[in-house]
Amino acid sequence: MIVFLDTSTPVCKISLFDGGWRQENQWQADRTLAKGLLGYLNKILGENNKTWSDISAIGVFEGPGSFTGLRIGLTVMNTIADAQNIPIVGGRNDDWQDEVMSKLNAGVNERIVLPFYGSEAHITVSKK
Repeated sequence: MIVFLDTSTPVCKISLFDGGWRQENQWQADRTLAKGLLGYLNKILGENNKTWSDISAIGVFEGPGSFTGLRIGLTVMNTIADAQNIPIVGGRNDDWQDEVMSKLNAGVNERIVLPFYGSEAHITVSKK
């Protein structure tokens, strides 16, 4: 089973894909993403009679999008991929899931997916 994750907006999107079977899920995470992502994923797995060991690969949306959302989602999924010793790949733009599937079908494992923000960071100067 492949897990797809998009945390680029306040609505967290998780899809489970296993051959011809696909389960789409959305969660209005807002500011609870860091606290709730693992629990939400665990809930989705359980509702579909799946476990963590059923995950064979991970595909993530790498951006552009929310700076914090991308960092949280990619950190969690990179950690799961490393702990489970499974491939992880990223994709961008509207067809990111197709891009991810092409990479996985070609045997790609990026090992660590970094966020793509779409522009340079806007760092403010301290007022002190």
